[in-house]
Amino acid sequence: MSWEPEAVPQSEAELQSEPRRPEVVNAAVERGITSILHFTRARPGLVGILDSSAVKARRHLPEDVRLRHVYEENAVDRSRDRRWHGYINLSVTSINVWMFEASRRWRAEAEWVILDFNPQILGDPGVVFCTTNNAYSTAHRHAGLQGFDQMFASMVPGYLGRESTRSEREPNQPTDQQAEVLYPSALSLDHLESIIVGDDETCDTVEAALANFPRHAPNVAIAPEAFK
Repeated sequence: MSWEPEAVPQSEAELQSEPRRPEVVNAAVERGITSILHFTRARPGLVGILDSSAVKARRHLPEDVRLRHVYEENAVDRSRDRRWHGYINLSVTSINVWMFEASRRWRAEAEWVILDFNPQILGDPGVVFCTTNNAYSTAHRHAGLQGFDQMFASMVPGYLGRESTRSEREPNQPTDQQAEVLYPSALSLDHLESIIVGDDETCDTVEAALANFPRHAPNVAIAPEAFK
């Protein structure tokens, strides 16, 4: 396959001139995509997100005066995608289970949640689509409809050059299970549809957090299968 020219991270000034891409949203709807996902810890991750009314990119978290004293990284080493730390890592339809399991090993004591966003956010200015894990040297990144379509190519190179194909993949699933949507800077909770948890105890933690931020009222769903 001939891949589109590689996208590069954009500055805040450059993002101001980027258009919205409704054609990407239309393509996502045609594929039956209903969920764009981001996993994080219930504490401090979700609490910080609710306080900020947004998911913030890794680069901006230590700058937030309310969050910098409680901020803890999910991953031990994110050096390989350092230039993209101004973007939020999201998944289409299902989370990156490989990355989730690694994060859970690093933070064995944590309770985890999945934030489920409406696919309308895929058309927001500056969104970049990545064919596999953004840290892999085999990743191909591009914006717009061409970038979105690349995630669903018949073959995608992945970890250590291993190839993923569309065999046994549903229309709403990217070819590589580790494909990512890179969302610039901060993702507002305006399009948050629900918070997914794996058990009753985490549900209680989330409900308690939401009680402290009554301006947010997403549905809370217990769905352990979403973490597998």
